[in-house]
Amino acid sequence: MDTKQKRLILVFTDSLLIVFSLFISFLIQFDWQMPMMYIDSYYSIFVIFGCIKLVTFYFSGLYNRIWRYASISDLFNIFKAIVISSFIIITYIYFLQHKFPRSVMAMDMFITFFFIGTSRLILRLRYEYLQRKEYNAVQKNILIYGAGDAGDMIIREMVKHPELGYKPVGILDDDKDKKNMKIHNLKVFGGKENIEDVVNESGAEEIIIAIPSATGSQIKSIIDACTNASVKFKTVPGVYDLIDENVYVSQIRDVKIEDLLGRDEVDLNIHEIKNYIEDKTILITGAGGSIGSQIAREVARFKPKKLILLGRGEHSIYKLGNEFNEKFSQQNRELIITDITDRIKIFDIFSKRKIDIVFHAAAHKHVPLMESHPDEAVKNNILGTKNVADAADKYGVKTFVMISTDKAVNPTSVMGATKRVAEMIIQSKASISKTKFVAVRFGNVLGSRGSVIPLFKKQIEQGGPVTVTDPEMTRYFMTIPEAAKLVIQASAMANGGEIFILDMGAPVKIYDLAKDIIKLSGFEPEVDIKIEFTGLRPGEKLYEEILTAEEGTKNTYHKKIFIAKKQEINMELIESAVTEFERLARINNPLKIKEKLVAATGTYKPEILDRRKRARS
Repeated sequence: MDTKQKRLILVFTDSLLIVFSLFISFLIQFDWQMPMMYIDSYYSIFVIFGCIKLVTFYFSGLYNRIWRYASISDLFNIFKAIVISSFIIITYIYFLQHKFPRSVMAMDMFITFFFIGTSRLILRLRYEYLQRKEYNAVQKNILIYGAGDAGDMIIREMVKHPELGYKPVGILDDDKDKKNMKIHNLKVFGGKENIEDVVNESGAEEIIIAIPSATGSQIKSIIDACTNASVKFKTVPGVYDLIDENVYVSQIRDVKIEDLLGRDEVDLNIHEIKNYIEDKTILITGAGGSIGSQIAREVARFKPKKLILLGRGEHSIYKLGNEFNEKFSQQNRELIITDITDRIKIFDIFSKRKIDIVFHAAAHKHVPLMESHPDEAVKNNILGTKNVADAADKYGVKTFVMISTDKAVNPTSVMGATKRVAEMIIQSKASISKTKFVAVRFGNVLGSRGSVIPLFKKQIEQGGPVTVTDPEMTRYFMTIPEAAKLVIQASAMANGGEIFILDMGAPVKIYDLAKDIIKLSGFEPEVDIKIEFTGLRPGEKLYEEILTAEEGTKNTYHKKIFIAKKQEINMELIESAVTEFERLARINNPLKIKEKLVAATGTYKPEILDRRKRARS
């Protein structure tokens, strides 16, 4: 049936309902006996009423709507059209001085609304019934965990769109006051302690965790209960990930390891950052990496004058450029492929552009690999940093921000030691330069390239085992967006010479992390996927630190950003050390490089030199 035929049927149905509502109004007003004086004029009154109402309905748009999607606003439009038509009829009756009971007119208005509104509601209910009937066979039984606003929205959308394949069969919530209550005719069964019984009773195949404000520990306890009940689980975005306050079925996703960390959203001083970044030319080294690319995304939000994305790997820079074409197409940007160890090229880049801010994220960061290639760690992390810092100083960059690491604190690895020397270079430059040189130090970021999370996931995909170095190994973790935002916030606070320390929260055991990722992948640790301990690799620590004992911290106005107390850095000694590092890296003498790192940092304790000392004694 085409649209024109459907519209004609609707007009005909409305005509019958208008006649019937007027007739009922008369009967109710006169105790179910129509007076003779009105019977004679009833047919002419019907024609007048009918024509006025139908014409008003037409111009009010009641015949160009798809009523299977009828909503409250549509019912309001029906009521508005009926009120308008009633006033027109009353005006007509008044001017022609017809004898007509006013009470019948008022009653007719409400009865007409009831009949017309009900007819539209029937159309919607019929559509929903047919939809449910069609999709019932392929729908998955779902339990919603969370009897709040998010759970309500998810249930509404599942009921409204059965084609999505979800059929809500019940609700779980830890609030005891809500137990046995109903939402959308679905019973609230209780909390975590009831999951196994409720799953068996309802036949639920999956649980949707609809608590955007839940902490990591709350999510973890729910997941543990789901795992014990052998039921799959998913979640909705956290409260700070939502674009608006609404939650949609399309946003349902697998639980991520980030959800279990329970990191609080970063509060940014938007006004301060905006003044700091807007209309500035910003260079990001290592822009193709995890941190560098996220800094680029965050910076782009504040509309810099120009964004220069510099990296050594052409593929990663190419991908980032394509992403910016889609998401930040209005942003003026330049892609540069070069190596920061190429001093001539770096100086050439700075000389031809008026750069205001540098975020220096380029670095070698893989600990075991750098143990095998200390010359490359020196070239990139020390000499590369020196090149970019010297160019920034010479060409009047306002602020230089180096991304550092907790591995630079009392380092046991070449990577950590070279990053500590890089920090010392930055601190020494700050004492003599008009450029504000600062470093931002933090721990591991979840999901970054070369981090433990992708490795665990790959091992799980291959059926295990998942390899952990030591059951007691702990690390500090934060998310990539969180780290990038805090780096930008810290840089806006810079006066020069600071090492900013980001609040990493509580340390996490890698063994516990491995178990959580196995559970999130739908397996049981040590049953479906084994965990093996391989021992510490060269250069690795059992525990990471954020500060040395001598440094200490002082607070800033931001609760997640601290400043390490300044240490005096001898500029001449650093310049001499860098010259020696350049020579040693060129001849590739690993042992001498490590000895020089010990001398330069005063805190580096490489395992190979310890063994050598023990052998001599």
